[in-house]
Amino acid sequence: MASDGPTDRLPTPETRQALAPLLVDPAHTAIVSDFDGTLSPIVDEPANARAVPGTAGVLARLADRFGVVAVVSGRPASFLVEQLGPTSASGAEGSPGPHRDDRGVQFVGLYGLERSGQNGTIKTQRAGARWRSAVEAAALRLGSAAPTGVVVEPKGLAVTVHWRRAPEAAEWAQAAASAEAARTGLRAHLGRMSVELRPDVDVDKGTVTRELTAGCSAACYVGDDLGDLPAFAALGDLARHDGMATVSIAVVDDESAPEVIEAADITVNGPAKALQLLAWLAEG
Repeated sequence: MASDGPTDRLPTPETRQALAPLLVDPAHTAIVSDFDGTLSPIVDEPANARAVPGTAGVLARLADRFGVVAVVSGRPASFLVEQLGPTSASGAEGSPGPHRDDRGVQFVGLYGLERSGQNGTIKTQRAGARWRSAVEAAALRLGSAAPTGVVVEPKGLAVTVHWRRAPEAAEWAQAAASAEAARTGLRAHLGRMSVELRPDVDVDKGTVTRELTAGCSAACYVGDDLGDLPAFAALGDLARHDGMATVSIAVVDDESAPEVIEAADITVNGPAKALQLLAWLAEG
């Protein structure tokens, strides 16, 4: 596994070699990234998360060079648009492969339940939309019962319970989310010092990655958390069964789950280094 340490100049020769397949045919290559912990440092208060300075510009340069450029996040798509600028992608719910007419950045929110359309308009997946009332009710119950320091983050079609500011409440948060999952039929998903309730729909970063990379000859995914593992797995399947050249890139720190590190082809230390790597791809 290639790795770039905190003081290394990106990319190392080993990393360049791992990334080389992405540069063979950029017009048929997909560059896909997570947001929190990948393009943005992890913060105590989710609402305060901001992308590393320069991220929007790097994404725009990537979109000028590569066939598909997308940010896929557990955040609402509207948040991504606000943070990183309106996408120029049109027909976001159609075929998003490398033969589309635009060359804009695509923003996919809530693990694929939302996508940005032309001029930043948001399109919601129909199968997920019917769960809105269940999510809202669960968010209200969780918010009213949450211990001090626990942040309940409603996100429309998902709700996340964060215990970063109250580590002692981890057991409560997971038990409360499990109870809500049993009550509502929502699915509970663990993340970085958090647990999230999402609709019972077979959509995740893996299914989105498969859609985004359709028709590509090469692709990479950059992520940092357990929710990114399905994307890494999707790339692995595409490499094994379809012959696609793929690179899974983990953005790591002291909190990183071992599963994420083990699943990656390359690791980089923190969002600033991840942005340096993406900037090199945009210019290399």
